[in-house]
Amino acid sequence: MLILSFTGLDPAACRVFEGQYGTRDSQQGGQAITEGGGDLDDWEDVPDPEDPTASITYAIRDITACSSHRISKDTRTWRQHLQKFDENWPPLLPLLTDAFLRFQYGLPPGVDEALPDANADSMDAEETINALDLYTLDTMTTFNIRPDERKAEALMHTGYIGNAPLVPSVAVSIETLELFRSIRLVKVSMSVDTFTKLLCHYYTIPYCQHYRNVLAAAFDIYLLVLQIVDERVMKEFGWDSPEWRAINGCPPCAYELEDEEPSTFARMLCMDGNNSLKRIAPTDRWQVGDNHIFNSDYILPRDWVDQFAHEVKARQVPSKPAVPTESDHEGDDNEADQLRSCKGDLTDGQGLEATPCATNWKAASSEETKRMWGMFEERGIFGCACQHGIILWIADMVRSGELAKYGIAVVAKILCMIRCKVLLGYNIGCAFEETVKRSSLGPEFVASGSRFCVNAFHGYSHSYQCQVQHHPNSITGIGIEDLETMERIFSGSNKLAPVTRYASAYCRHLLIDLYYRQWDHEKYSNIGLMLHNNYRQALDIIKQAPVLETMLNELGMTLEQMRTFEGEEREYFVNLRDEDPANLHAIVYVEALQKLEAAKKELGEATERFGRTAPRAPSPSADHDTQVQWLLPHTGLITSYDAERSTTAKMETRIRQLHDRINRRESEVCAIEASLGIENRWQRNDYLYTETLQYINTHRYQRALHKLQRLVVLRLFELHKLNIARTGYKVRTYLAKSFQRRCRAIRNAVDQYNTAARALHPLRADVNWDQVSHYTFVQEFSLLQDSSNDVSQKAWSRPEVRKTMRLVRRIERAREELTNDNCEARRMHTWIRDEELLFASVLQRLHNGHGPLYGAVAEYCRQRRAANARNMAYLQQLYSLEGFTGDPTPGRRVGSDALPHPMGTDPTIPSGPGASEENEDGLHLQENEEAHGEVSAIIEYLASLTT
Repeated sequence: MLILSFTGLDPAACRVFEGQYGTRDSQQGGQAITEGGGDLDDWEDVPDPEDPTASITYAIRDITACSSHRISKDTRTWRQHLQKFDENWPPLLPLLTDAFLRFQYGLPPGVDEALPDANADSMDAEETINALDLYTLDTMTTFNIRPDERKAEALMHTGYIGNAPLVPSVAVSIETLELFRSIRLVKVSMSVDTFTKLLCHYYTIPYCQHYRNVLAAAFDIYLLVLQIVDERVMKEFGWDSPEWRAINGCPPCAYELEDEEPSTFARMLCMDGNNSLKRIAPTDRWQVGDNHIFNSDYILPRDWVDQFAHEVKARQVPSKPAVPTESDHEGDDNEADQLRSCKGDLTDGQGLEATPCATNWKAASSEETKRMWGMFEERGIFGCACQHGIILWIADMVRSGELAKYGIAVVAKILCMIRCKVLLGYNIGCAFEETVKRSSLGPEFVASGSRFCVNAFHGYSHSYQCQVQHHPNSITGIGIEDLETMERIFSGSNKLAPVTRYASAYCRHLLIDLYYRQWDHEKYSNIGLMLHNNYRQALDIIKQAPVLETMLNELGMTLEQMRTFEGEEREYFVNLRDEDPANLHAIVYVEALQKLEAAKKELGEATERFGRTAPRAPSPSADHDTQVQWLLPHTGLITSYDAERSTTAKMETRIRQLHDRINRRESEVCAIEASLGIENRWQRNDYLYTETLQYINTHRYQRALHKLQRLVVLRLFELHKLNIARTGYKVRTYLAKSFQRRCRAIRNAVDQYNTAARALHPLRADVNWDQVSHYTFVQEFSLLQDSSNDVSQKAWSRPEVRKTMRLVRRIERAREELTNDNCEARRMHTWIRDEELLFASVLQRLHNGHGPLYGAVAEYCRQRRAANARNMAYLQQLYSLEGFTGDPTPGRRVGSDALPHPMGTDPTIPSGPGASEENEDGLHLQENEEAHGEVSAIIEYLASLTT
């Protein structure tokens, strides 16, 4: 029992507390509050704001109300409370959904409101409950409840959702919850606490955690009700299969038409991982209370992902290289340690030797991996989307970084559901393709004709050997797509991180699902704009064809020669292999000779210096009585004997060390000569020595160039990180300092590169900071590294020829883009036409059958028609472009029957071999007129929406 004394309070303040806690105990002079009695969440009208005691009175009231909640003797744990909470809500959800449809959209067409039976034994009871309504600012609401009706259902009929399924104490209006949901659609970082503070501000009451809990509970139920409504609506259209959205959500990708030319790739998809949407893991002292699961067709179950956990074994990397190299690569040890520590990595399917692309990818993510503490349960998401930005699937990266199992799980889903030739863009796609082929999915993946490529931006950080095979500019049929879709998606979803970091697993998935559904809606509404812009961009590129013709004439070459050069270049780099092991042995031998010669030279210099400090002996012709001539002190007039003795001792020690080093070097040289069968030691003027020395200079040049490339790659990734939206201050500060250090390291690497380049024959041109900091310089690294063949003499290696080859590829990709856009625009046009016919048919059926979903379906159709109107407006602009080469009329979907007429009757279409040409021409004209009428109606509808 809690005793509150009202002594010293004025009558108005006493009435406030009496209204909340009941009447005072006259004998004790205080208020007796039992833990099980009274509702501590009751509301009352706010008194006159001009009352000077009103604010302090109600502030004290709220403080005492909070304290009374904290001293509750409810012995249940939070997990038990939520379990009971979840057991009571699911049976009510169907009833709540029906009540929501009734409140939101009214009765179905043709159904009259039933009058209450005056002779009934029991009438509806009237109850009052505390309320939150941002539009009316009412603190209480009254509702009628039938004897066989639950309070939550009765509240829904009135337009409110309670905070509890059985005995709610506070109800939140549906309009308030819809406002919160709408704000979150456009401002994803809006939290429940922020909106609760907004409510408290309008109600002129202090913020209280209890109000936040009420709003959160009601909002969760509201979203579940909307999810059920959406499922029912999708069922009316026949779109209710579990994977329908992922397979058919993007019409330009999925809506295949009859008589269309087959494209090189049936679909182009993108995949990547992101570590922004982390979630704090529970500790030993903090147990998880919210264990229920949010079902979403976006998120892949963990069981599906974990079945591919052992598809790839970690690469076993030796701790030390077989051939010793100079330790001029800062950070190489750390990178090697990381290569050994990544279990089930994305690039481990390549076998023992890692490619330069895989090494660069690991190096770029090393800092992130080393700092991926165990404090996070989910450390990000791995997503897949189509080229138009429509999300397919998302997987949680649970207590790990970007492992191979996430990508393999997505590929398995693609092979299982889409079943066509797919091009997959991935920042490490060159290496991950080999990983997939070595997994259990390999045979099916190869049989489908699918392949991987790298994204356009990330591709320039790969070796040129990789770019000629996997970069989008080098792949036929891809058009001008950059396949950096996931980077744009994650740039938006990063804003969701503040509200998911400390959320439960259920709430995190709920928020992610809510965000990506809105993302897909916006992307669908802008498909027409995207196709229109891509078409214009491709036309602008094709306008450079006269420039290409001029360049070819200046070179005296043809377009066929450029294509031949491109094939030769690809073949050259594909077949480019590592050094011959025999060359490595010769390098080791010559380097050992150089080290022996250098040790002998250093010994001679040390002996000479020691001789200059010793006493001068008399010459042989001098008199036998001549004494030894002592040298004058060289440290000053007053010389310390101890200092001179120490200097002499150091020189003697250095001479002994050099003798020992010479003996070791001599032993090493003899051992190499014995293993290589060298009878006569190579001298500096020997041919083999000279050739090997030149090869060593080239080898050092390549190592310097590789180091420079690695540092520039890291710089590019750090620049990309610095541009991520909403990056924390500490992270930005760390990245900025790291980038400054990296720039200094790059400057040092440039100096080392120039020194090595000057030792080559013929000399290589120096590079400067401006060149290295330029973006496209990275793609030339592998070209500069070759010296085994005289690549500089090849025609395609000349700068002017390479510039022409790039323009040829660019124009060819642009022409492919026109072909792809023609196909996708006609698919989109046909989808809009067919969907409008389906909408009219379903609405007519629900109207005639008095279906309760008529209002919800009509609302969905209204929003979808607005998006279709926008898309058709841009498609019309695309059709009117100068240079458009496609078909501006809709087609027929593969496998579909005759299109249903909006009123339910099929149009008469003449068919058969006896149809005359006049009828065929008339049909074609009729189809064009119908298509024009559909387009005009949709554009007119769009115009009506904007006025």
